[in-house]
Amino acid sequence: ERFDEEGLTPQVRVDSAGISDEEHGNPIDPRAQRELRDRDYPVPHHRARPVTSQDARRYDLFLAMTAQHARGLRRLGVEEDRIRLYRSYPPDGSGEDVPDPWYGDASGFTRCLDTIEEIAPSIVQQVGEGLRQVR
Repeated sequence: ERFDEEGLTPQVRVDSAGISDEEHGNPIDPRAQRELRDRDYPVPHHRARPVTSQDARRYDLFLAMTAQHARGLRRLGVEEDRIRLYRSYPPDGSGEDVPDPWYGDASGFTRCLDTIEEIAPSIVQQVGEGLRQVR
C-alpha cells in the first residue's frame, strides 16, 4: 500500500512468506486480522507459505523480522546483501527482532503493527531512492 502511494508499485513487488512450513496453508491469524481491520487496512485472503529457493533467486530484498529468519534466508541461498532486518531501518535502527505476537494476547499484534507502521516509511523511502539511482 505504501509503495503504491509513492507510485513505486510497477517497479516493486511485495510478497509475504515464512521460514518454516508449520503454518503453511493457514490463513492470517484472527488476532492479526482484527488489528488490521481496526486500523482500516484491507485484510487479504493470504495463506501462509514458506520461502522457496525460487524466491531466493527472484527477489532483490528480503525483510527479516528476526535474526532467526535472516539465518533461515541465508540457508535458503539468499545472499547476505539482500537480507535486512526490519528494525535496522530508521527511525528504530536497532536491528533487534520485531517482537513475535504469536504466543501472547491481542496486544502483541498491536505492538507488532505499531513497529511495522513506524518503520515502513523509511523502507519505502530507501527502496524508492535505490530505484531512482538505477534509472
